[in-house]
Amino acid sequence: MKKNWLFGAVIATVAGLGLTSQPAFAKYPVSTVKLVTHSSPGGGTDVFLRQLSKYLTPIMGANFVVENVRGGGGAKAMALLANSPADGSIFYGTTPSYVNTSLLSKPAAKFSDLAPIVNMFFDPQVVFVRKDSPYKRLTDVVEDAKAKPNQVLVAVSTPSSLDRQVMEQLKAVTKTEMTIITHDGGGDAMLSVLNGTAQVGIGEVAELRGQLDAGAIRLITTYTNERLAKFQDVPTAREQGIDLVVRKFRGISGPKNLPTEIVTAWENGIKQLLANPEFKAWYEGEGVIPAYMGHEEATRFTADFAKEMQAFFSEYNITTD
Repeated sequence: MKKNWLFGAVIATVAGLGLTSQPAFAKYPVSTVKLVTHSSPGGGTDVFLRQLSKYLTPIMGANFVVENVRGGGGAKAMALLANSPADGSIFYGTTPSYVNTSLLSKPAAKFSDLAPIVNMFFDPQVVFVRKDSPYKRLTDVVEDAKAKPNQVLVAVSTPSSLDRQVMEQLKAVTKTEMTIITHDGGGDAMLSVLNGTAQVGIGEVAELRGQLDAGAIRLITTYTNERLAKFQDVPTAREQGIDLVVRKFRGISGPKNLPTEIVTAWENGIKQLLANPEFKAWYEGEGVIPAYMGHEEATRFTADFAKEMQAFFSEYNITTD
């Protein structure tokens, strides 16, 4: 398995996009577009889609609404999309979870029943604790877990999330046993850390921003090659002797057999969105990395990612339990 591809640095640039200041579609084929997420309110994808909606409306010429369809790590959301009309009225905010759920369980509809439209970002994963936690670094967590097997509780989002898979690999590379607590989304995982149910959490900056700014939680590690620009005081896992680097993709998928003009409208609209100064200021502040892929490239990427994840699950004997 090519671990360096999956858990290593993924280099992507937004170059040669041919951006213009004109609307991507003078009048989108439908007036209202539903953006579905399996994330709970306040989770990473929920925050991502709500920010996207603010800026995409004037670009696409349609109103965007976000709907949380929770359950089964994306199974219910995928089923909804797979059975929806291919008319441009409904799309799904994708992360590795929808691929992993498809591989680890038997949902009514799988990632392969949907059509990747665009990928937008790679989203660095971070490790966080409550403000009064004794843990200052990831090595503190590892040392405690070695001294007290299975007594360190770690909050992640869904059972099929990349958060959970990262924890499985962390346990393997550090030869530790920790108890992983899964949730409906990243927002719920953060609440478990805040109320003391879990001592440690894995997530993304966007879903943690409010509590980070309030000083209720703090970051102790980033799973990145280099320190995040906005969090220069937070060491990477590699700096602490733990060779683990992760980037989570974020994109948009829709029902299969969408008309070419709708796919093209989304490709052009997302290119413009990524260049919007206000939206750019938001995503740079969250530490995400723009990584635009159009429909064809996103389709190939998703298929390759699924092959990598299947090999990873087999190697580590991972199931959803």
